[in-house]
Amino acid sequence: MDENNAEPFEELLSETYLDYTNLIESVAIIVILVAIHFIVKRIIRRQIEDETVRYKWKKNLAYFLSFLGFILIGRVWFQGMGSVATFLGLLSAGLAIALRDPVTDMAGWLFIIWRKPFDVGDRIEIGKHRGDVIDVRFFKFTILEIGNWVQADQSTGRVIHIPNHYVLRESIGNYTSDFDFIWNEIAIIVTFESNWKKAKKILTDIVQSHSEDYVADAEQQIRRAKKSYLIQYKNLTPIIYTEVVDIGVKLTIRHLSHARRRRGLNQIIWEDVLERFAREDDIGFAYNTLRIYQNQIEGKPALKPKTDSISE
Repeated sequence: MDENNAEPFEELLSETYLDYTNLIESVAIIVILVAIHFIVKRIIRRQIEDETVRYKWKKNLAYFLSFLGFILIGRVWFQGMGSVATFLGLLSAGLAIALRDPVTDMAGWLFIIWRKPFDVGDRIEIGKHRGDVIDVRFFKFTILEIGNWVQADQSTGRVIHIPNHYVLRESIGNYTSDFDFIWNEIAIIVTFESNWKKAKKILTDIVQSHSEDYVADAEQQIRRAKKSYLIQYKNLTPIIYTEVVDIGVKLTIRHLSHARRRRGLNQIIWEDVLERFAREDDIGFAYNTLRIYQNQIEGKPALKPKTDSISE
């Protein structure tokens, strides 16, 4: 055989042998690491009774052996090539994939520190969670939950830990950043027979008496917030909207409320409404009832059917 033709053949045999050798060594490393994992797990199961501690040991062992296997197998395949840079590059890529969530958590932490969508003490809503931020760290932030099974925006007592990468994926609602007030609405329905104009006047007096301090403070905060945001609130005073619904006249109070005092303010307003309406004989609350309406007796005179037409 020609020497020129023999050299490529020998190189091919050498490369094939090297590949098989690397493959066998890789399989051997995997088998050894799996055996170590199995043995150490049995030791942990016998020596540690606490389920929580046992779980942490198992998870950390799995992480450590996986990383060690990646290093050892990488050395087997890339040592022959003599390319340390290639190995380190693939190692970095592998770590980036394996540690994707921690890396994005740190990116989220930088976003929180730099852009400040919220700070400790703010009341926020992110995804399906709402609460007061009580801690911010490299990989997670912590909120004291509000709402959920508890009505209104009051604490449930649960502490929720949320990974920082949520701030890069979910929309964030901040109740208190730059502007401590939110708009609140209370719907009150009176019967059609009630003097709804008087009821509206009573509601206006009640809500204005509880909103005087809020309006002045809110106007000052909006002036500060306009330096950073395009906010175009023109009227911050309470207003009562009138609407006809199936069971009566609906009077909706729209007013400013402190984000953390909404339920307390609702209670004060409702108690005043109940007391004031109780004094009025021509105002009554509407509710779902079954009623027979006789137009001949109750209807307006001009709309009542004529007697002659009825007799015919």
